[in-house]
Amino acid sequence: MISREPTIERLATAQALLLTPFGLDESHLTRALAEITAHKVDDADLYFQYTRSEGWSLEEGIVKTGSFSIDQGVGVRAVSGEKTAFAYSDDISEASLMDAARTVRSISAQAQTKRARVATKKIAKSRSLYGGVDPISTLDSAAKVALLGRVETQARSRDPRIVQVMAGLASEYDVVLIARADGTLAADVRPLVRLSVTVIAEQTVGGVVRREMGSGGGGGRFGLAYFDDEHINQYVTDAVRAALTNLDSRPAPAGEMTVVLGSGWPGILLHEAIGHGLEGDFNRKGSSAFAGRIGQRVAAKGVTVLDDGTIADRRGSLNVDDEGQASQRNVLIEDGILKGYIQDSLNARLMGVKATGNGRRESYAHVPMPRMTNTYMLGGNKDPQEIVASIKKGLYATNFAGGQVDITSGKFVFSASEAFWVENGKIQYPVKGATLIGSGPECLKKVSMMGNDMALDSGVGTCGKEGQSVPVGVGQPTLRIDGLTVGGTA
Repeated sequence: MISREPTIERLATAQALLLTPFGLDESHLTRALAEITAHKVDDADLYFQYTRSEGWSLEEGIVKTGSFSIDQGVGVRAVSGEKTAFAYSDDISEASLMDAARTVRSISAQAQTKRARVATKKIAKSRSLYGGVDPISTLDSAAKVALLGRVETQARSRDPRIVQVMAGLASEYDVVLIARADGTLAADVRPLVRLSVTVIAEQTVGGVVRREMGSGGGGGRFGLAYFDDEHINQYVTDAVRAALTNLDSRPAPAGEMTVVLGSGWPGILLHEAIGHGLEGDFNRKGSSAFAGRIGQRVAAKGVTVLDDGTIADRRGSLNVDDEGQASQRNVLIEDGILKGYIQDSLNARLMGVKATGNGRRESYAHVPMPRMTNTYMLGGNKDPQEIVASIKKGLYATNFAGGQVDITSGKFVFSASEAFWVENGKIQYPVKGATLIGSGPECLKKVSMMGNDMALDSGVGTCGKEGQSVPVGVGQPTLRIDGLTVGGTA
């Protein structure tokens, strides 16, 4: 058997799903793009997508929900200056495609002196970061339910105080085909899976019943066989530990103090408070706290932040972005100095820089914009235990529930879902209700110690921006931040 080069294989898969069944071929894409560029536009593209999704949830040993869906369609875009015209349809046909093309070209009424021609076809540069497996078919329905059952059984066996377990399994097979006015043709076949577990622990002290929740999970771009006993054990351990820890938590102190953030998922604070501020659209418009600051010091020495869409099998990784650009490893901040922003094609063109492989969209029904992939901070040289031991009085936050950020000012509010009070270098007790308040840019300048334990999250992140959600990854080492405001309940 002769195998094809992965990029060509992905193109063949996309064409077989998105063009051939509807009587389309590359000549139809060329005609649609020529129709758009018959008017004076700066850019144009077609984005075809086929998505098959499945979800299962188990509670109290019973399958509570089971879902399956198929969605497909095409988005057509024309760009003139800062303006974008966009149309989409779930009807993939020549008539719908040409109708959408004629609609979006009206963004510019100035006709060319002669009929425009689309540039010569060129296959986009690409990565091979994950296989083109359909994860939904990697286990049958009985095996998927049995997998969730193993999660529930493990969680309940850990401690008699675990009174409720909810487990969920999600799989997605996503195929995209992108054709651009510059002749670029690109495709990607994107598997995505996620296993999640949430537990509720309960105990009665002095006649008062207290309930606390904990969660765990993970996933990435591979099949369901990834979820073996080792991974299940880790997810259950994380969920049960968080719930039982919070059963013994006390109200969090408030005030300005030293805060140490754990490695891995706490990088969500970096993603929200820093990462969004480094997206090209906010900086082009001058609405980010980082606008116009390339080459300036924006963080403490030693702080290096990257957005990297090229990590194999990661939830936030892409072989190509949703504009047909190969994903990249982009250094945003290096040793505290701002080096650049993440860009889609529109904002890169308007800012006179190159696109960085970060043009992303939720689906064919959405326009692309600059979005993060896997955003993380590189590690330092300190032992994590040494960092915790350096706290005289302060907070050690190991998990976060979520938060809010103002991109313009960089100010953020984040809730810690698992945190501990530390005195004289010793963890005293878990606390609940701790809220971190600060400014992303200022926070970076207050980083005084970085651990040698940089870790990425387990594969659970989803990022929202302007009503669009996309899968992402986050990560960081253990960090000490001096003088961060904590809003508590004590």
